[in-house]
Amino acid sequence: MVYDCLKVAFIRSGSAIVFSEFGHQPVSVGDAILLGPNVLFSTEPEEHVTLTAIYVDTDYALDQFFWQHSTVLHDRLDAQGFAEKVYSEPAQILRLGQDRSGMVTPWLDEMVALSIEGCFPERFNRLQALWFAIIDILAPYIRISSVRLTPLQRARSRPVLPRSRRFAPVRREALLAREALHEDAAHPWTLRELASTVRLSPQQLTRVFAEAFGKTPIAYLTMLRVQEMARLLRETNLPVAAAGRRVGWSSRSRATEAFTEHIGLSPSRYRAMRPVCTDHRGRSAQVR
Repeated sequence: MVYDCLKVAFIRSGSAIVFSEFGHQPVSVGDAILLGPNVLFSTEPEEHVTLTAIYVDTDYALDQFFWQHSTVLHDRLDAQGFAEKVYSEPAQILRLGQDRSGMVTPWLDEMVALSIEGCFPERFNRLQALWFAIIDILAPYIRISSVRLTPLQRARSRPVLPRSRRFAPVRREALLAREALHEDAAHPWTLRELASTVRLSPQQLTRVFAEAFGKTPIAYLTMLRVQEMARLLRETNLPVAAAGRRVGWSSRSRATEAFTEHIGLSPSRYRAMRPVCTDHRGRSAQVR
């Protein structure tokens, strides 16, 4: 069997031989099987084991992984690649032991009951709380690979929304610099020019701004330009190059590069995704 999701199977009774990327291994009560998306898995003999399985949507798992590592990840698009490096083994047997497994059992039973009821929107928070409690027990048993990334790498790299920062009072110079960028994002700002407007050195401004908003000033400016370019692509028929020039880029290649890095799609593909509606006479029209 193969599932396009993350799967965690808990052995509730009996024993069996399981087959996956780890070869063939015996499992019994107290063990859990962790499988990545699209990983082959089978048991033998099937009738001799009872298990409870949790199927976790890959996007949901990556969202949680992103927030867990938001201090070093550039954006949500980087979560998958980073997760593949950290969790390099696609299948694992987790030897929890009967005591730990017993702690998880009532939570599993409650998740099963809520799943059968099918009231997912109404009981979303409870299901999420149960999953977090279960994964908290599992986490120490999951083998991971170390990957060295630093917040400084993240702050200097991509034009993404600021995700993680110190919640401390923001210095006035940082606020003034951000205000200047918002007022005229199309201006050909340099770090030196922006720093002079708030009477700091370029190095000081970079440090102060990144501490306040999670991005360097130039990365923040790029983010603003990408957001405005996306609006123009949605709401106007400007060519890609013209939209890029309007937000401050002199070349189409630079605009396309920054837009693709931020949005995950090229400007042309992004524009093609605009919703289409049909007017009362049956003619197709794009929503703007």
